[in-house]
Amino acid sequence: MADTEKVSGSCLCGAVSIEAPSAAKVVGVCHCSMCRTWGGGPYLAVDCQSDVVIDGKENITAYNSSQWADRAFCSKCGTHLYYYLKPKDQYMMTAGFLNLSDDAVMAAQIFIDEKPNYYCFAEDTPKFTGEEFMKMMVGE
Repeated sequence: MADTEKVSGSCLCGAVSIEAPSAAKVVGVCHCSMCRTWGGGPYLAVDCQSDVVIDGKENITAYNSSQWADRAFCSKCGTHLYYYLKPKDQYMMTAGFLNLSDDAVMAAQIFIDEKPNYYCFAEDTPKFTGEEFMKMMVGE
């Protein structure tokens, strides 16, 4: 299985389409309270790096949710599009938005310490607390 694949996606109304030639073939899960508030559940994301082609940028609204990230959605239909890490120029695309291959798998879960008890995943993945994840992000 290759580490990356070319994927694309389109919002519900078709006003925004995205192509990512170097998308990871794995899905990451974030359980933080901000992601759950944004999407109504855990955020299932695919790392698409920075080489993303976006058509319909004029239909995207980006919310500056923290010093390091924006969350974007289609301003016409509300489809969640991506979490953008500003310091790394990195797009974490919503997994359900993309046409991932059937062999994509869940790779890891972050902010596991904020996960509520009302859901769980059967996959046995590496799990990181918010503190552990933030230390990985800043290289400590």
